[in-house]
Amino acid sequence: MRELRYVAGDLVVVSGLPGSGKSTLIRRVVPVRDAQGRPVRRVDSQDARDRWERRMPPWLAYPAYRPLVRLAHYAGLRRAVRSGDSVVVHDCGTMPWVRRWLARCARRRGVALHLVLLDVPPRLALAGQAARGRGVSPYAFGRHRAAVGRLRAEALAGTPPPGCASAVLLDRAAAGALADIGFD
Repeated sequence: MRELRYVAGDLVVVSGLPGSGKSTLIRRVVPVRDAQGRPVRRVDSQDARDRWERRMPPWLAYPAYRPLVRLAHYAGLRRAVRSGDSVVVHDCGTMPWVRRWLARCARRRGVALHLVLLDVPPRLALAGQAARGRGVSPYAFGRHRAAVGRLRAEALAGTPPPGCASAVLLDRAAAGALADIGFD
């Protein structure tokens, strides 16, 4: 599979373990414009974190300003969804309320919500974290594994998670071969 195509205006959630390549995939395959030249909004919590990190003194640990990062991320996601544009959002998978909220927004807009799940083994995800110089605690990684495991089981059963019109499961090779997540 070289591309995933969705209807213009749809919402797409890219989920997977920390270090699985969600941000990399979004940056690599999601264009800034759709087939008709309309904007495609890419919303990644890492972008909000990076913006806040540049503003904070170097001695201040991330947990101290994490609430501000999350607030900025969700405010940006809300603006993106309200824009009416196609939206691709990085989702850690541990907060199902985000997908439920996106599903409600999609229904109100008369569009669909889709899930793209990166199915990367935990050892590869941990290696991805190490390569970025970042990591999550064993406790948090365990929560991510459980949440992604539930999404994976639903996708393998052919049942998209509640509120999702479709679910695509991509292993590392399929994610690497993907060239485009586009909107027509």
